[in-house]
Amino acid sequence: MANNKQERGFAAMDDRKQKEIARKGGQAVSENRQHMAEIGRKGGEAVSRDRQHMAEIGRAGGRASHGGNEHGGGNQGGNNRGGNNRGGRR
Repeated sequence: MANNKQERGFAAMDDRKQKEIARKGGQAVSENRQHMAEIGRKGGEAVSRDRQHMAEIGRAGGRASHGGNEHGGGNQGGNNRGGNNRGGRR
């Protein structure tokens, strides 16, 4: 069976047409930033209602990034002094 794969849809369009479509999409998103912000807030509120679920997700991420070692380790780098890293005088 021959491999007669041809580009289709967006990939088959010339660059000018692709840019025109992308520009329209960007305009649609940026026209109503307040509306988009409200959508984001609603999503965040819905997710944060279940605090237990969010805590479990955070713990799972911590285990993944620290290799299961509760007391540091992993591949994090940086200093080990704790506290915040805001800089400035101490």
